[in-house]
Amino acid sequence: MARIDAVFPMRFIYDKTDFAERFGVSVNQYAALLKDPRCATLKVEIRDVNVASGKLMVKLVNSQAGYSDKAKPVDARMIDVSATGNVTVSFEGLKPGTYAVMIMHDENSNGKLDSNMLGIPKEGYGFSNNPRVMRKPTFDEAKFEVSDADQSIGIDLI
Repeated sequence: MARIDAVFPMRFIYDKTDFAERFGVSVNQYAALLKDPRCATLKVEIRDVNVASGKLMVKLVNSQAGYSDKAKPVDARMIDVSATGNVTVSFEGLKPGTYAVMIMHDENSNGKLDSNMLGIPKEGYGFSNNPRVMRKPTFDEAKFEVSDADQSIGIDLI
């Protein structure tokens, strides 16, 4: 069986409606057919955003080096915060493997996690698996496995 992208190359698509009429499939359905079946989407629900300002900095890593800022993250997002509550971010096209998520809520948009005189953070932060430790969790405490199936995790901001 021929791959659909060989039969219907994207370079010939000019209009979404035209595409659906010609081929009997929507552009979204076509994109789903092209998706690598071994890749997954990870949805991260960031819970307890308590300040309606600043930016959420979300970093997805797949190694100890990435967790320690010695290697590039798999993906990183900066999300403007305009309301309190929960925020969801999705990472698509993830290959099966070990990952960790780190989140910082830069409430005053100064580009850093502010702390008090004792070094205790004054702004929200969180890690995958929600480890409750009085230090930055280790990669082993924050890591989780992604399979080829889509999945969701929740991270509570502290």
